[in-house]
Amino acid sequence: MWVPPSEAPGLADTKFLDEFKDINESCNLKPSWPPGSPSHCVCLRGNPLSITIAPSTPIELSVASMPSQHQASVAKKDHNPAAYIGDSQELRETLPTLKTTVSGQEPMKNFETLPPLPAHGQPLMFADLFAGCGGLSLGLSLAGLNGVFAVERDKMAFSTLSANLLERRKVPVRQFEWPSWLERKAWGIDEILEQHPLELSKLKGKVHVLAGGPPCQGFSFAGKRLESDPRNQLFEKYVEMVKAIQPAAIVLENVPGMKVAHKAKSWKELGITQVKPQSYYDKLVESLDRVGYQVFGRILDSSLFGVPQKRPRLIVIGIRKDLARHLPGGVTRAFELLEEARLNQLQELGLPETVSASEAISDLEIKHAGTRPCTDPSSRTGFQELAYKGPRTHYQTLMHQGSDDSMDSVRLAKHKPEISERFMRIIQDPECIRGGLMSLAQREKYGLKKHRICLMHEDNPAPTITTLPDDVLHYSEPRILTVRESARLQSFPDWFQFRGKFTTGGSRRTKECPRYTQVGNAVPPYLARAIGLAIRSVLAEAMTVASQQAVNESEQEILAIA
Repeated sequence: MWVPPSEAPGLADTKFLDEFKDINESCNLKPSWPPGSPSHCVCLRGNPLSITIAPSTPIELSVASMPSQHQASVAKKDHNPAAYIGDSQELRETLPTLKTTVSGQEPMKNFETLPPLPAHGQPLMFADLFAGCGGLSLGLSLAGLNGVFAVERDKMAFSTLSANLLERRKVPVRQFEWPSWLERKAWGIDEILEQHPLELSKLKGKVHVLAGGPPCQGFSFAGKRLESDPRNQLFEKYVEMVKAIQPAAIVLENVPGMKVAHKAKSWKELGITQVKPQSYYDKLVESLDRVGYQVFGRILDSSLFGVPQKRPRLIVIGIRKDLARHLPGGVTRAFELLEEARLNQLQELGLPETVSASEAISDLEIKHAGTRPCTDPSSRTGFQELAYKGPRTHYQTLMHQGSDDSMDSVRLAKHKPEISERFMRIIQDPECIRGGLMSLAQREKYGLKKHRICLMHEDNPAPTITTLPDDVLHYSEPRILTVRESARLQSFPDWFQFRGKFTTGGSRRTKECPRYTQVGNAVPPYLARAIGLAIRSVLAEAMTVASQQAVNESEQEILAIA
């Protein structure tokens, strides 16, 4: 990292050292330097990390005595937005990348034995693990990647994915190719690993991108984050699949809580108080490093990608080391290209920096659409649904492309009169927070027992859409959102059909995945589309550099012989 001369003289002062100590603690680093010394040392999990500070010179971070598979260094380049040390927050964001930037000799098998990428002009092929209803798959398909297969355990969610990406409907994306040896049904990833190990190994070189979002409930701040939740261990199966297929790139999406460490009760019982627990993100990075991948994760806000919803998500990208070594900055290059893809996507789609809730769903308001008896075959009788009359904004036009005027999942909730009256009082209350969680005092004022309820702000992106339909109230109508409105706020197009029950309750929530849950669990397709475009760009760049290096090496060999 380069320290500008104007900042360098003050780096060794007490204030800087105090800030650095705080940063060390947040990054599992232990300071062991004498204050005021021009050369300081810290420890990364017991391994000395030397940091030399001098005016107008680069600061080089390098781990000295770590096992070879964990040797790392960081040498920030000018093209990296975080290249300069300014305040402690910038440094705090820089230090964690020590785990993910690999240098020196790679502890891998010979690169020549690894699966190749497709020939120039041929599409990248992907598989989607923990696919849910298909949000990530849809976005990657919109980016020009072709799906091979998808893994989803829940029958309702898989039926939605199948209806849109497997059943050859007239939709504007390519359908999954699907291998003949894999039955088209809801599978668990552990079942496929156990029953089809040979077939999976034959997919090397045929699946170039392995995507997935392990169930996030165990990591989520919105629920109880339990270390014992078996869903937290599914990332280990993801790593097994990566090892079996050896894709060129991997993409994983989860909630920011995956980066927060879980505390093990056993440590306290044993009297161990000095050990800092690892997050599942840390464990994932280490596991993928061992099987040959450079990995980097960043928390992104979906609303910056054309999704009309504030939805922070941890996006993890891994590049196989034989390819990452050809990239400036290694795997972090993928996030630079993702930023380019984001800007290009907004320009291509004609979208503003952010899309508001009303821009997304005003055409689905009762006052504009009207109502009629619900015709959805999965609905019980006695419900009303929206009678759609057409888009009113540019975003709505984008969502409605490829669809006729009929769309599914527009069933309205059947609220009791007193509930509707309460919701209307909340909407009309000028003191009620819009776009954020209602305070305890406000919830008590209206007799609301839920700790998580939010009234939308019509001029801002919606709050995070969750799996529970009554978490979000409509901005102008006294009701919760329909499944279709939630899907719009996730950037699902209107032609995308949902299957299964609308809601479920009680103990069935852990066993069933109805429509509201499918939408709340999904990766926003517009976010996934930008990620897909970035993956295409970063792999193409790696191959271009690798090819040029091969040509240069051949020319040097010829000159040496001559």
